[in-house]
Amino acid sequence: MNAVNQRIVLLGPPASGKGTQADRLSEAFGIPHVSTGVLLRSECDRGTALGREADAATSKGLLVSDEFVVRIVANWMQEHGTRFLFDGFPRTVGQATHLDATLISLKSPLDLVILLELSDGAIRSRIRERISCLKCGATYSTSLHTHAEGDPCPRCGAVLVRRNDDASEALEQRLIVYRDLTLPVVGYYERTAPGIMHRIDAGEGSDAIFAELSRLVGNE
Repeated sequence: MNAVNQRIVLLGPPASGKGTQADRLSEAFGIPHVSTGVLLRSECDRGTALGREADAATSKGLLVSDEFVVRIVANWMQEHGTRFLFDGFPRTVGQATHLDATLISLKSPLDLVILLELSDGAIRSRIRERISCLKCGATYSTSLHTHAEGDPCPRCGAVLVRRNDDASEALEQRLIVYRDLTLPVVGYYERTAPGIMHRIDAGEGSDAIFAELSRLVGNE
């Protein structure tokens, strides 16, 4: 029986289904699903030194640095170990190189990097139908699920809303940032670790995508 891949990066544009698929993989394989956005909010809520540093930057409208994001991830790994499924991280080549250096120091290199590819048209269509939980990060489609804006989140009970960054103008900016900063991460891994880099069409049905992801994670 092949060993299950334990250190996984799942990349993709907005609305490609990263969070949904990461949740399913986490449940199926017992690998912790890690979102850097959730980690950052947790550090802030707990009032840790990292959280206070992040608050100081974001309260001034500044982005936290690549090195800082990786520090948060490294802090999580110190507490939880080096089994993870990163959702949408690393977002920049700088974050990828910092992450590689951290994992090398821990003698725990990445096992798998997967890109969920989706056309801009499909992204815009999905975003128009998306509602989200700002507390736990869960997302739902108003056309595929029975939930509506203002309903309680089935996972944690918080109110489901339409995210501000899902508005049309904000989405277009996010797509520009994705192309300029995150797509080069794919090129980075294809150059430095081509054997672990895979692409999947995220326009397929959710179950078909999950089956392909499971095959890769299960090292079948």
